[in-house]
Parts: sequence; structure tokens; C-alpha cells
Amino acid sequence: MADVVVVGSGIAGLFVATRCARAGLSTLVVTKKNLSDSSTNWAQGGIAAAMSNTDYDAHIADTIEAGCGLSDPRIVEMVIREASDRIEDLIASGVQFDTNEDGFDLAMEGGHSSRRILHSKDATGAEIERALIVEARASPNLELLEDHMAVDLILADKNAEIKRISGIWVLTPTGEVRTISAQAIIIAAGGAGHIYRQTTNPSVATGDGIAMAHRAGAKVRDLEFVQFHPTALALYGERPFLISEALRGHGAILMTSENMVELKNGGGEPAQYSFMLHHDPRGSLATRDIVARAADQVMKKTGENCVWLVTSHLDSQEIQERFPTIQSRLKTHGLTLGIDALPVAPAAHYMVGGISVDENGLAKQCPACSNEVQYPGLYSIGEVACTGLHGANRLASNSLLEAVVFSHRCAEHVIANVTAGEGEMSLPEWRADGLSSLVEHAPLKSDRIALQSTMTDDVGLVKRNARLQRAQRRLDFLREEVDRIWRGSLPTREVIELRNMIHVSRLVTSAAINRKENIGLHHNLDCD
Repeated sequence: MADVVVVGSGIAGLFVATRCARAGLSTLVVTKKNLSDSSTNWAQGGIAAAMSNTDYDAHIADTIEAGCGLSDPRIVEMVIREASDRIEDLIASGVQFDTNEDGFDLAMEGGHSSRRILHSKDATGAEIERALIVEARASPNLELLEDHMAVDLILADKNAEIKRISGIWVLTPTGEVRTISAQAIIIAAGGAGHIYRQTTNPSVATGDGIAMAHRAGAKVRDLEFVQFHPTALALYGERPFLISEALRGHGAILMTSENMVELKNGGGEPAQYSFMLHHDPRGSLATRDIVARAADQVMKKTGENCVWLVTSHLDSQEIQERFPTIQSRLKTHGLTLGIDALPVAPAAHYMVGGISVDENGLAKQCPACSNEVQYPGLYSIGEVACTGLHGANRLASNSLLEAVVFSHRCAEHVIANVTAGEGEMSLPEWRADGLSSLVEHAPLKSDRIALQSTMTDDVGLVKRNARLQRAQRRLDFLREEVDRIWRGSLPTREVIELRNMIHVSRLVTSAAINRKENIGLHHNLDCD
């Protein structure tokens, strides 16, 4: 039994967990690998924050413009006006942002009209995660369950029209399923990048939170808006490695092979040769949706599997010192910032849509009466949630900001509505009777590959109606196959993840079919 269960250990999960525990609520953090196995830990660029009221309006305008007008203006203003207070909270938790003689060393990224990105070199997420893990391990009333995987939410009455959460089932490292009662469940489980073949996400990003909440009756929204980061290192046989947008903010330029020949022969400013100028006057610093689609279009036209990120016009020593994480990774491949052109290509990066929540992270549900209502006891924060901040496309570095603002607001709401020690004790046990071990030759690996191929080829950066319909048929077949395994076997992480990936993939595909206009991250050639 716990007062509060938090699923996930990124910035959202750890920030809210430490605040709830500090208020005297017994709090459990459930994370399916190590605490640091989160997208937060992999975030390079930084956290966007208007640290002065003179920048509020501009940051609000940039966010709404990037979101193509679909952002909720009330939420945008709320998040941006609370940003500086939450930055102070992170600093109080031990996060060390880079500074210079003027204060914070603020960086520029695509879609921003000014320098407002706080960072810690090019490992900002890792620095935030480091500080929050130290704080979490020292927190009283807080238990950290590593290598534990959330399986499903437990409803107080699964037949009730208005749902209410009473607990959660969790898979332990020994393969047993533990039943935990709780007054509040906070889902902070991250995104679902691994439904695609190429992703910048850690291996834990399999859509568990969205799938689990939706099965329990929570409302989801905007899942057609999947952000592909335009500059993931593209080397044969290697998983994509994120090349931070901050590198382009520092002056790196996107080019084709032909562009690089033109630069070599013509001289002058590298920016004038970039293919991006044919797509947006901001060039390589356009928003991610525009840059990713432009790169994809160029790659299809040239037949090459990448475009090139050029930094040879920048000071080599200075840029290596500013981006040591990237340089360290490049060194293993014989590449050097400031000298070599980097092969890059778009890769799945961020789920803009997710569990629909209010301004405090409280989930919504859509009962039979079709009236949107709150979901008592169920919260969602971080990438797994859809708050209305991002609209149709997330502005660079707004994700960590959203996570910490909503984590604070969620903690305040939970603390005000949960009384320590009053959780339910009697809950149904997991359905273990009569189940066998997962058969050795169950086709889970091939099914996972088939899923990722379907989503990449048919529900990726650029879509067509016929391909979306084909994806829907293939996903229905995969669901039936995995459901048979699920019903007849003891749960394992492998089968739980694949079940969740299929569930989320079907939601994404359905949302893409239902979106009849091209906007932001959603682009269907049949809607032109």
C-alpha cells in the first residue's frame, strides 16, 4: 500500500515524487529499469525559460507559432509565466546550469526568437536527472522500485460509468505480479519512440503509460502529432544518436552533398548554400516539423540515406568544448566537430499527444454519456501527457519546461487531495491461475520488427490514406496474435511492452486517419 504511486523516473516522475514525499505522503516510484533510464537523461539541448518578464510575450508567441495555432493559449501562458520559479526549484534541488558573466549562458534553438535555453553543456537532461536522483534517494517517505514494470491500473469498479483508480499491478524482477493500492497514481512513463524503427529514445520508451491509461478509460488526444528530430546521427549499423538542436543554434548548417560541393567551389557564408532556404527563410533554424520533412524530401530526391550537418566554418576547439557529449560520441566513429560533416537523418523523438489532462495534470475520461470529466486519482505528467502546450508541434526545449511546471502543479493538487494512510487495502490479485510460462518460440521478436516496419513505412513523417489503411489492418492482425499470447502466458517485460506498443500504434494510426488537414507534425499527401 502507498498513498501515491509514480510510474516513471524522468524529470516529471522524480520531481513530483520528492514533493509528495516531502509533504508526508508515502510515495512509491516504479521504474522498469534503472532510475536514470529515461528520456530526460538523454536530453542534450536544455530547458526553455523566459527568465525575465520582458521575454514572456515572445516565448508565448514562439510556442503558439510552433504549435501552428493548436496550442491552448491559457496553458501556454501559465507554463511560461511559471518557468522562472520552477528553474529556481531545480537549482535548489542541485541542478547546475551553465553561466557566464551576464548570468545564465542562454542558447538559441530552432523556432525561438531569442536566446532563452538554459543548459549544462550538451548534457542538460543528465544533469537534471543526476540532481533529482540524489534528492530522491535522500527523501524520507519515498521508496524507489527499480526493475519493476507497471502492468495495468486497477479500477475501484470496472463497470462504473465514471472510473476511479484504486491501485496498480506491477511486475517484479522475479516475474511475480505485485498488487499495490494507492489513492493517487501519477503516470510519468515517457513516450513511445520505439514503435518506430529509428528513434532517439531510450529502450524504455514503448508507450506503456498511454496504453495502460487508455485501457482503463482515460481520454487520449493529438496522437497523430509525432515529432521526428531532424538531426539524429545516421551511421550504418548504429542506433540513432541525437545531435542537439543547440548545435544548429550555435551555427551548424544543414546541407546536401551537392550543397557542400557548391560551398567548396563558391566560398562565402555556408548558410546561403543550405537546402533549407528553399523550405523556410529561417533555414536550418526552422521548427522541427519543417526541417524534418525537408530533410526527408531531399533524401528521397537524392537517394541518399542522410543529409549533412556542417560545422567546418566554426571554431573547432570552442565547439568541442561546448558540446563534449556529442564530440565524445563522434570520436568513436572518427568524426570531429568543426572539421567533419556529420551524416544526419530524422528519427522518432517525441510524442506531442498523450493522456489528456487539465492544468494540474489530472487525467480526463470520456464515459458513455460523452461528457468530458476528470478521472479521480489518476494523473499524468511529462511526455506521456497532452496538456495543450505544444499544439501540433513542440517548440524545442519546451518539453523539460512543461514537465517541471506540471510536476509542481500535480504535486500541489495531490497533496491537497490525498490524506496520508487512507488508501484501500483489499484489491483483486493478478490473474495468475492456469497461466503457463511464455512459450520459448513465441513470435514476439518478429512481431515487434513487423510493428516497427509498419509504423515507419506507413505512419511516419509523410503519410498516404492507402498506407494508413494498410497499417490499420496489419496492426489489427498483430493485436490478435499478441492477445492470444497475453491471455495464455505469465507476463514478461517483452510481452507487456509489445502489447502496449501495438495499443499505442493503433491509437496513433487511428488519429492520423481522422486528421483531415495537414498541420504541424501531421502531413498526409492525400490532404494536399
